[in-house]
Amino acid sequence: MEIHKGLEGVVVSETKISSIVENQLLFVGVNIDDLVAENAQFEEVIYLLWFLKIPTNQELKTFKKELSVQMPISDTIITCLKIQTRQNLHPMSVLRSTISLLGVFDPNAEATDERSTYQQSLALQAKMPTIIAAYARLRKGLDPIPPKNNLSIAANFLYMLTGKEAEEVQISAMNQALVLHADHDLNASTFTARVCASTLSDAYSCITAAIGSLKGPLHGGANEKVFDMLKEIDSNKLNVEEYLNRKLDRKEKVMGFGHRVYKTEDPRKKHLKKLAKELTSITQKEQWYFLSCQVERYLKETKGLIPNVDFYSATVYHCMDIDSDLFTLIFAMSRVSGWLGHIDEQKKDDCLIRPRSHYIGPKQLEYNRINTELHPGGMEA
Repeated sequence: MEIHKGLEGVVVSETKISSIVENQLLFVGVNIDDLVAENAQFEEVIYLLWFLKIPTNQELKTFKKELSVQMPISDTIITCLKIQTRQNLHPMSVLRSTISLLGVFDPNAEATDERSTYQQSLALQAKMPTIIAAYARLRKGLDPIPPKNNLSIAANFLYMLTGKEAEEVQISAMNQALVLHADHDLNASTFTARVCASTLSDAYSCITAAIGSLKGPLHGGANEKVFDMLKEIDSNKLNVEEYLNRKLDRKEKVMGFGHRVYKTEDPRKKHLKKLAKELTSITQKEQWYFLSCQVERYLKETKGLIPNVDFYSATVYHCMDIDSDLFTLIFAMSRVSGWLGHIDEQKKDDCLIRPRSHYIGPKQLEYNRINTELHPGGMEA
């Protein structure tokens, strides 16, 4: 039996949603370079991933209105978020639990007709930015700010974080980051969502499972660890080469580097690197960009390691004054668009994902039942 550890190189499904072809990432056949170059709105990309076509102006207008209607969250959800701020939980655990609660409070959460599942998708996509922003404020002792119905998802998120409408350069950067993270072939969290969907479980359960997978530092949690590393080098005025050599000598992973699929360059990296350069210049935080470049250059020259999407996204979010432990939540806020598209596609395929494993434990052991004595009261000893 041939073993493929981590299912590396194994094709387990067909999809029309996204693909990686010759080191290029395509959403429904559209190159992400084109989406970035044309300043595609995140809402357009969501529509593309769900309906497998670029929306017309009228379709986009209607879709944005449907999302806007779903963005507010209930007082009950806010109360649950307040409780979780007192539990010293990781923000991704809070997001996972709160998304699960959305399903608890949705009276149609178990409905499987086309209209109900579409409403579930709209709610999950639209409410996630509101939940994240509300939690970010509540844990600082601030009141949540409700969304505005005339702002995009990117603009609304930044507004709900701060209470003031962001500058256009920040909105554009956030929009690009959301577009770039929206989907990525059959990554770990998307595969988790599809496994859950293959059992015909509800959308809330599928997204909750995906968030649990994304939380890990070998997946979405890497961008948080990237900035932890940069802060450690900067605050202690460490020599970059010596610091990295020590990590590598101890066989420690350098987060934000390497990729299972890309061997030459992650096509998303160049866009985030450009954003990081622009934002650090505007915010007078150039040291983070230059430090990131030093790390990238040394690891590429000495170890042949390449940065992935997480590496420069950490600096981009930092320049927007977003706490590093919220970085992975923003990843989820974007990737939920892809997850929902894959969940729908998987359910239409209607094939249970059930792989096999190769047993390597002990064999042909004899089972000898141990005689038991009964106490006077009848309980076994």
